[in-house]
Amino acid sequence: MTEVQVSGLTKKYGAKAALHEMDLTIESGQFVTLLGPSGCGKTTTLRCLAGLERPSAGRIVMGERVVVDTARRTFVPADKRQVGMVFQSYALWPHLSVTDNVAYPLKVARMPGRERAQRVREMLDAVGLSDLGKRSVTALSGGQQQRVALARALAARPGIIFYDEPLSNLDSKLRYQMGQQVRSLHNRFETTSVYVTHDQEEAITLSDRIIVMSEGVIVQSGTPSDLYDRPNSAYVADFMGFQNILPGTVTGVHGKTADVRVDDTSLVFSGIATGEVSIGDRADIAFRAAHARLSPDGSGAGRFRGTVERTTYLGSAVNLLVRADGLPMRVRTETAELSAESVPAAGEEHTFAVSPDRAVVIPHENAVPAGDDYLTTMTDAAVAPR
Repeated sequence: MTEVQVSGLTKKYGAKAALHEMDLTIESGQFVTLLGPSGCGKTTTLRCLAGLERPSAGRIVMGERVVVDTARRTFVPADKRQVGMVFQSYALWPHLSVTDNVAYPLKVARMPGRERAQRVREMLDAVGLSDLGKRSVTALSGGQQQRVALARALAARPGIIFYDEPLSNLDSKLRYQMGQQVRSLHNRFETTSVYVTHDQEEAITLSDRIIVMSEGVIVQSGTPSDLYDRPNSAYVADFMGFQNILPGTVTGVHGKTADVRVDDTSLVFSGIATGEVSIGDRADIAFRAAHARLSPDGSGAGRFRGTVERTTYLGSAVNLLVRADGLPMRVRTETAELSAESVPAAGEEHTFAVSPDRAVVIPHENAVPAGDDYLTTMTDAAVAPR
């Protein structure tokens, strides 16, 4: 296992900066995911750490070894960093067998033949391909090819494994199975893992720590539960799956809980404040569709009455598009909680409630710089049907 220390990491392509003076510590043995949309800088960060890109400025230390120090013109190339890499495209040698693909890094490291054969057998067994060693990789399915890539990356026992969206070419069921195998191999071989993805569910299920990026900077870092329950900006809330993100004004503060009146409506919601707020401050109230529940008639913060505009039956749940006080919102109700006759239908009016301990109040001072109309755009996206 190897700790990674990054300070002042900057990468420019011409005049455009893809990374802005990033500081980052990845603890030994952690599974850390870099999460964000295309163009946020996550893959550039990974490639700089792996030695596939030369940073414009900054310092990277792996264990006790300085691999990048631009001030001293130090740059250790990828093949000298003792790291493993798993690519989205698998990057297997099509003319080689499964065994020869896995054995390649061991040959480069000049491992003796008998020891090399034993290591290859061990790795193929670890990924469930022990009976396919002689097969050409071109005869394998996508999932099997990705297992070969995993075995090859781990064969030389590197202290760090880098994963560049390795599951994005697989179908949803296989993605889940392969994700669990990636995490299992991480635990078994006690590596430090750095994983890039744009899929928040994948990040949550695999990671010890998630780092959300935007435009070359880190906007929030924490455990999966930190980011899932307490996003610090509308940007992070949207990326972590909050379908309702509504701008408004703080009308009350009660310890860690604040009340927010939504702009141009009579709607008032309460939630846990993710930063310091005072009455009169601008803030967003954010909650997931699953946290707006059908509720008996009543009044008060968090309770609203709306008309169902569309019902989408999903089997285990029903997604509702609800209009309340002129504002579209998304609600998700588990069918186990409803009888067949009580599923809300388009045109019906119902009362819904959002529990204050499931919603978050995000101060506008925590907004991620991304253009003047960022919050309006995010709100429109959050409440629109998906």
